[in-house]
Amino acid sequence: MRRPASTHSSYRIVFLPYLLLLIAVAGIIYLSRQSISFAEKVGSAADRLAGFPETILWAWERPENLSFIDPAQTGVALLARTLYLRGSEIIVRPRLQPLRIPPGTAVMAVVRIEADASKPIEWSQSQRQKTIDAIAELSSLPGIRAVQIDFDARQSERKLYRELLRDIRSRLDPSIPLSMTALASWCMYDNWLAGLPVDEAVPMLFRMGVDQRNVLLFLDRQRRFAARLCQTSVGVSLDERLAKLPPHRRIYVFNPKPWSESAVQTMLAENRKR
Repeated sequence: MRRPASTHSSYRIVFLPYLLLLIAVAGIIYLSRQSISFAEKVGSAADRLAGFPETILWAWERPENLSFIDPAQTGVALLARTLYLRGSEIIVRPRLQPLRIPPGTAVMAVVRIEADASKPIEWSQSQRQKTIDAIAELSSLPGIRAVQIDFDARQSERKLYRELLRDIRSRLDPSIPLSMTALASWCMYDNWLAGLPVDEAVPMLFRMGVDQRNVLLFLDRQRRFAARLCQTSVGVSLDERLAKLPPHRRIYVFNPKPWSESAVQTMLAENRKR
């Protein structure tokens, strides 16, 4: 004869489905919070450059007086440092020319990397660490809100620059944007930019040389660059005005001559008409 289930056993059998349901609900809530947290992180990364104006002036290595600009309309990307890489060597050249800007200007520190083609970069541990330090420490300078790296990567150097960008991103505060310039040809068919840990790759639509015709034909057909990182910004020069530009949120402007108030106002007026 079968023994009747005890009261304790009955409670356990009845309660078990509710316990399993409670565990399942807790799991869903946890996963939902993790998804929200991940989305917030992705969103914050995507919005790192949201505080920069639509127009950003490149201030290269020469005395520049930009005290007349309106910080609400115009930001500045100043050449802060130039790195010369040759073999296992690195030479760091700081900015030597003065720059005047009004308080509240959104400023991006630009680092230009010059690689000696006659003696390929060895990328020794010492050279790599000094390069990382020379770039990352710029983000801690007063008034700097972002870092931009300007370089020309040969096919054989792409792995090197990919590693460098990853190292720099890991050294920067998560809130600091990391930008890079890009040859326009990199943004068309070449997918080596995919997955780079940068907030934008600025296609340089000037001094394009033999690539200019192909780039303009590509943009005429496609309107925007294929590489996702190249779809938010463009880089132009005052002395090479293009009739059409791809859609963009930010425009970086280079001037081969010192900036003047009239040049900035004329440029801003032209950009508003585009």
